[in-house]
Parts: sequence; structure tokens; C-alpha cells
Amino acid sequence: MRQAVVFVVQDDVRPDVWSRELQELLVRIGHRFGRVDLRRRMRAYVHGLLAPVGRKNSWQLAEHVGHRTPAGLQHLLSRACWNPDEVRDDLQEYVAEKLGDKAGVLIIDDTGFIKKGTVSAGVQRQYSGTAGRTENCQIGVFVAYASSMGRALVDRELYLPKSWMSDRDRCRAARIPQEREFATKGDLAKAMVMRVLASPLPIAWVTADSAYGQEWRFRRMLEESGVGYVLAVPKSQHVHALGRIDFAIAQAPDDAWERHACGNGAKGPRVYDWAAAKLPSIDDFDGDHPTHDRWVLARRSLARPDEIAYYLAYAPAGTTVTELVRIAGTRWAIEEAFQAAKNECGLDQYEVRRYPGWYRHITLAMLAHAFLAAMAAAAGAERGAAESVPAISPRSRWRKSGDSWQLAAPR
Repeated sequence: MRQAVVFVVQDDVRPDVWSRELQELLVRIGHRFGRVDLRRRMRAYVHGLLAPVGRKNSWQLAEHVGHRTPAGLQHLLSRACWNPDEVRDDLQEYVAEKLGDKAGVLIIDDTGFIKKGTVSAGVQRQYSGTAGRTENCQIGVFVAYASSMGRALVDRELYLPKSWMSDRDRCRAARIPQEREFATKGDLAKAMVMRVLASPLPIAWVTADSAYGQEWRFRRMLEESGVGYVLAVPKSQHVHALGRIDFAIAQAPDDAWERHACGNGAKGPRVYDWAAAKLPSIDDFDGDHPTHDRWVLARRSLARPDEIAYYLAYAPAGTTVTELVRIAGTRWAIEEAFQAAKNECGLDQYEVRRYPGWYRHITLAMLAHAFLAAMAAAAGAERGAAESVPAISPRSRWRKSGDSWQLAAPR
């Protein structure tokens, strides 16, 4: 990822365009920093995050930008007076302008930050998807925005385990606000999605993995907001009137499985077999003339057919299976955003321990990554989605109406 982004910026964007665009972005957020010295330190910090620095902590960033000591940059992250949430709002507005599209997709996921010791806010031994095992780490829950022009991280929250929130002295030492209460990762995701839906970002869809998709309150919130979703769920997920989703999918005839590519990966198009069916209509928010349908989907590996992933979807009437597959595949964009933000902008290379410092570093790293994404979009670097294979004829209790399958509730 590092080589791809640097190549786009250096070879496809003229230095004067790069400098002008970065200057405009830093001016955009400059009013959030009340003093001239803070604005200078913020500019130096962002420039350092975008530079080829070995490890992007305060010491090496200070050396790169010509500061004798890291004290100024450390003060920027710790005690200086500025609100990272206001910069986040500016970031969302910037991404809306540079990458916004009426078919935009929000993606929710979390990532781990491996840490030593017990002092860093929220740190404990917990499962990290980044490491693929239980580690001593912090967990951040993030929202990314993806469109045909690119992808960028647009919101973030630090997960604080119960072991932390039940120890107020420990929270006070880490400068965790008194009003902060325990919230699950799902609670943090819901709060961020509601914030982003109120932002200038144009959003048509939301997608996430099963840790978030299995929460019915999250799905209900999206439906009430009129936003479509394609959310992964566990195989034990109960589907209204049909029972477990894996049992319902197991009844799908061979003809119901269609071959689709759901985006590009490192080795080319990601191709799977997919089965999708509309669900019986239950209560809708559209009265007698519902404008949305609910669906079940399944994704089956070509090489290992016993590996099946399951999804629930809520989509505007007339949405095709190809579109649902595309949205499901968009979820990988947040993994690419994590990789780029960590490799290129030092998202995970901070050495701050307290709660405010985490939000400040993460927000400025997200800003730097959004700038790279905007530059890549300007250079026309985004790849299009692969075409998919059309469906074939129906049979069995899975019924076909028009060009889509439907699952009838058992009598």
C-alpha cells in the first residue's frame, strides 16, 4: 500500500498542486487552533505525518520538521487547547467535497493498537483483529467512507473496556472525561453513524462485519433513517419467520447461486458464488407501499465451498443482486484504509498514553490520509468494480419473481 500511494502522489500529481491542496486543507482547519504557535505546530505535525519518516512519533517528527526537541509537538497532543472533534467535522466536510458521491457507502470496523504496560487509556488484554489473537492493546472503532473516487476514515472512537470504566481513579489519571460511560463497540458504532448521517457526506449504504451486523437495534436504526445496508451476520442469525439464516440458505437450489465479483483484491477480482433472496414483507416504514425490501445473502468460496458467509440487507425496491454484492464487497475498503493510514500516515505509531492525546493524533493522521485519498482521486487512481455473471433459472421452494429470488415464509 505504501508504494501504491507514494507512486500516485509523486508521479501523477505535480508538486505545486500537492502544495496548494495541502495548504488549502491546513487553512481549512487552522481556525480550530486559537494561537499562531499551535497552528504552526499542527502544520508541522501533518507535514511530518505525510513525510517519509521511519516511525511517526513526536521525536522523529520533530527531527524531520527541524524542531530541536519534541516538546512542542507533544504539547500539541497533550495540553494544548483545541478540540479534535471540530477537526473531525472539518475532515468530513473535506471528504464530502473530494470523494462524495450519492451512492457513497459507510463502513464500520475496529482495529487494534498493540501497546505495552497498563497506563494507555483503554489498554488491556483483549482480542485484536489486527493481530488475529488476544494481545495487550487498545481498540479503536472507526467509520470509513467509500465511493467510486476513493475511501477515507471519517470518524473514530476509543473503546474503553468495563475494567477501565469501573475504576474512576484510573480513568482520571488517563484524563478520560468524567461524563464518559461504558459503551459497547456497537454503541460506539451507532453513535458515529448517526453523527456521519448528519454530516455533509452523501450516504446511500452502510456495511459492516457480523460483530455489528448481528445487532438488531443497529439495523433498525438504519432502517428508520432510510439508509440501505448490507451487513454480515453469524450463521446462527435468526431471520423472522424463517429461523436460522444458515438453514434458510441451505435450502437454496443450485440454480440460486450466481457467480459475482465483489471488487478487486491484491490478486485481482474477488470472485465468489452468491445466493440472494428477498424476505417476506413484515412491518415497513413506508405504509402500504414499501419502498425498500429486506434480503438474505450468502457468499460461498469457490475453492472451499463449505466456507459460507451470511448477510442481511435492506435495500430500495428495484435494487439488483449485483448491487448488493458490490456493497458487501465494499467492506474491504476499510481494511485498505487502515493499512494505508498506518503505513503512510502513522495512524498506529503514536506514543501518547492519555485519552485526549489518542483522539488528537488519530484525528490528524486521518486528516493526512484523507488528503492522500483526495490526491489519488484527483489523479484518477481508483479502479472500477468487475462485472458479474447473470443469474440462471429457478426451482424449489425458493421462488423467482422477475429477475430476483424470494423466500416465502413456511406455512
